Amino acid sequence: MGGNNMGEGDIKCVFFDRDGIVNKSPGAGYVERLEDFELLTGFVKTLRLVRGAGYEAVVVSNQRGIALGRMTTEVVDKMHEWLRRTLRVDHELDLLDILYCPHDDSDRCACRKPLPGMLMEAARRHGIDLENSWMIGDQERDIEAGRNAGCKTILVSAAATNSTADFRVHDLDSLTRLLPDVLCAR
Repeated sequence: MGGNNMGEGDIKCVFFDRDGIVNKSPGAGYVERLEDFELLTGFVKTLRLVRGAGYEAVVVSNQRGIALGRMTTEVVDKMHEWLRRTLRVDHELDLLDILYCPHDDSDRCACRKPLPGMLMEAARRHGIDLENSWMIGDQERDIEAGRNAGCKTILVSAAATNSTADFRVHDLDSLTRLLPDVLCAR
């Protein structure tokens, strides 16, 4: 494997935002309890395509609700443990890593999207080649984080918006139709 410096690894990865891509979006609020964490079947299909194309998968998520006292890091960690176990046991799929930012906007941290800190940290930890990797999210801040890290990007949103994403699809079903073409073309 290549070095652990950003962009020097040889692992291709697809980074996924969490809420709205991996699990059902809570809307304007937060997924505050494990009981409210609803894994999307479209994500499972997407992850299967990604892994089948030879890419690793990492979830990167802003979790501002921690800074606001809406939930604790322990609760978020339990959600992520449940997610990894469910993917492994029920679907025979694995995630390389899950990273999240527990900070508020005012904390000025480097990990909160649209800054690329979580993607850069994953690249450092795992030898990920960011130039040959993708960021998939449902908000423009996800796309900006991916672009800021040097990744290609896909926005999953039915809302009319101007986006800097390389590709835009309306939903996870459309994403599963797009992915085989774009992942194999790299």
